[in-house]
Amino acid sequence: MAKPPGILAGLIGAGIQASRTPALHEHEGAAQGLTYLYRLIDLDQLKLDSTALEELLTAAQYMGYTGLNITFPCKQAILPLLDDLSPEARGIGAVNTVVLKDGRRIGHNTDCLGFAEGFRRGLTDVSRQRVVQMGAGGAGAAVAHALLSEGVEQLTIFDVESERAQALVDNLNQHFEGTRARVGHDLDSAMNSACGLVNTTPMGMAKLPGMPVPKTLLRADLWVAEIVYFPLETELLKEARGLGCRTLNGATMAVYQAVKAFELFTGITPDPLRMTEHFHSLGN
Repeated sequence: MAKPPGILAGLIGAGIQASRTPALHEHEGAAQGLTYLYRLIDLDQLKLDSTALEELLTAAQYMGYTGLNITFPCKQAILPLLDDLSPEARGIGAVNTVVLKDGRRIGHNTDCLGFAEGFRRGLTDVSRQRVVQMGAGGAGAAVAHALLSEGVEQLTIFDVESERAQALVDNLNQHFEGTRARVGHDLDSAMNSACGLVNTTPMGMAKLPGMPVPKTLLRADLWVAEIVYFPLETELLKEARGLGCRTLNGATMAVYQAVKAFELFTGITPDPLRMTEHFHSLGN
């Protein structure tokens, strides 16, 4: 297959200046012999919000962008602006990658694959009986699908917007046999009976410090997974590790969602090991 003459890609989201995604894509592009430019389209810096998505998509098409990654808070807001969705994106109800080709906008979801890969690599033998998930946004939807696909028996989802949590639970219970997902109402009770905790909220990011659950609800026999990767050691992971919990940081999800997005943008299969090594070379 002939290599594309050049790739112009970007990331749309809020507060994304610390993102490692541009470096991941450009470094792998160079290794593959591609001219590869990856740009940040930061809503905060542009003083915009998700209502600007239509204009940004149109501008990207006019400027010849090959594709865009989409992050908080746009993964669900972008859905009605797309021409088609991959089966994964349609099932999950969230998009983090848009391929721009022949005047069409095709939405994909590589977050689900990314989290599942990290879970299999980092927490392969943990108990999957009862898991608490914090957050039901775009990333949360992808992670919830991954958790149920990886055999979690009961997933209790908490979100500050109860309607959003309910919508995600309804979606999950349509796609997976049995009523394995439910909306959480009593965090203390859910945590007391849980074997695992997953944070899919932005809480813990450098720009949003803190923890999604009180420290007092953590205990040594709990495993804890995080999707935030800047910093790699969030306050939640630091506290959990201090108690002796098994933990999973956001690095593998970040790398493997980028691996699949790179393939979608270029048609070339990247080297996951090289991308992982480059990710960690960028510091903590």
